Amino acid sequence: MSTARRSTQYWLQLALTLALCVFMVIPVVLSVLAGLSNNIFVGVSSGLTTRWLAEVWSLYRGTIFLSLGIALACLACTLVLGVPAAYYMALRRNRITRIIEELLMLPVALPGLATALGLILLYGGWQSLRTSWVFILIGHVLFTLPFMVRSVLAIMSAIDIRTLEDAAASFGATRLQRFFTVVLPNCRQGILAGALMVVTLSVGEFNLTWMLHTPTTQTLPVGLADSYASMRLEIGSAYTIVFFIMIIPLLVAMQAMSAAGARARRHVAEPATPAATVTTPAGTAPQNNAETRHA
Repeated sequence: MSTARRSTQYWLQLALTLALCVFMVIPVVLSVLAGLSNNIFVGVSSGLTTRWLAEVWSLYRGTIFLSLGIALACLACTLVLGVPAAYYMALRRNRITRIIEELLMLPVALPGLATALGLILLYGGWQSLRTSWVFILIGHVLFTLPFMVRSVLAIMSAIDIRTLEDAAASFGATRLQRFFTVVLPNCRQGILAGALMVVTLSVGEFNLTWMLHTPTTQTLPVGLADSYASMRLEIGSAYTIVFFIMIIPLLVAMQAMSAAGARARRHVAEPATPAATVTTPAGTAPQNNAETRHA
């Protein structure tokens, strides 16, 4: 009876999961088909074409390269700022570090438009900065830094980084040596997970970027909105295809790196094989190698 009940629950959960997947995937499929159709109002029966993709590339390729550059620069900044910050907070878990952690989450809790407005009020007077892509980078770092800090901090808390620090310090390792040879290798999974979120969030961020961009610093999501508003719907849908072509291989590559790191950690964590035994005369108990050497 219990087996039948578990089987029913399994099939219900599977059906619900598949229904959710279909619900999420169908709009994406329709958008892709629209970008490959000659006429969106006729549908696939009007014929398939790649000319809309060519038009997107000729009109908006600058936004694609700019978005990739900002995402990689944002990743570098969050690594330089976020990993040491998480390291500090993992070693000193007190009221001050918890307040710092909550303050870091403010850009995520606030609407992106509010954060962008604050940046404009603070730095908008610097004309050279306001018209530069660095202005967008500042906003992206503010928005994505909490995700890097939280990912690395979770791993450091799980592996008890303080104990590893103390063990390395007992062997005479300096603070920098402990950070680069002990801390970073052990929290690699958290860094990869944080990097995955930072890159994808930076590439797809729209609200904050829409307020900070200028006509010469238009990123991919802003260009996508512009194409849907001012061009044919087929071009906007083709722009969506370009977005997928750019982001999906990146996600797959980073997921593969994360999976490879997880396998490496499991391999290292496997218990060592027992010591080999040596043959002893009949009637005596076998001894392992360590005991034999001691004898």
